[in-house]
Amino acid sequence: MSAGDIEHRSGRFITLEGGEGVGKTTNVTFVCDWLTARGIEVVRTREPGGTPGAEAIRELLLDPTREEAWSDDAELLLVFAARAQHLAERIRPALDRGAWVVCDRFTDATFAYQGGGRGVDLERIRTLETLVQNGLQPDLTLLLDVPLSVAAQRVAGRGAQLDRFERERDTFFEAVRATYRSRAEADARFAIIDASPSLERVQCAIAQCLEQRVAAWL
Repeated sequence: MSAGDIEHRSGRFITLEGGEGVGKTTNVTFVCDWLTARGIEVVRTREPGGTPGAEAIRELLLDPTREEAWSDDAELLLVFAARAQHLAERIRPALDRGAWVVCDRFTDATFAYQGGGRGVDLERIRTLETLVQNGLQPDLTLLLDVPLSVAAQRVAGRGAQLDRFERERDTFFEAVRATYRSRAEADARFAIIDASPSLERVQCAIAQCLEQRVAAWL
């Protein structure tokens, strides 16, 4: 079953992926604005999160002050619990009515962070993916990619408290980036965007990609 032929939905599903400091939030806004300007109804959302219950799980996952550390299995199950609620309450209803969903991260992040970063067996992730998603995959995934040194400078420049994942070591983020790139190189639904130049150049590259990929769907 290919992306774009999933279930019988009429909307399209676009995700933005990447590690910390790649500019996902800013560029999610750009993608949503680009689509809205073309008369498309857009639902913007994020993972973990997207619904009140899933946002509560997000807080549990990102909280750096928790004394009790999550086990790898608990973290993985929390991610998919949030995703199941998100799909049921927001993503599927939007796609079914013909809206386009633009999501800041989805299951590729689970493969990258829990699979690559944590070292969780990828087959365990695939099993949960099948159970929760029932074949649903994004139609297009924009992977924003920057060297770790650039990403670290950007995160530090925010001046905000680091969340639980942002506090991980370089080896963790190296594995995350490598997993993302490996998945992108193996799946045509991905477009790898070099996110290290200026924002203007990055968004020019995103716009070019959208023109090429989205034109066939309109």
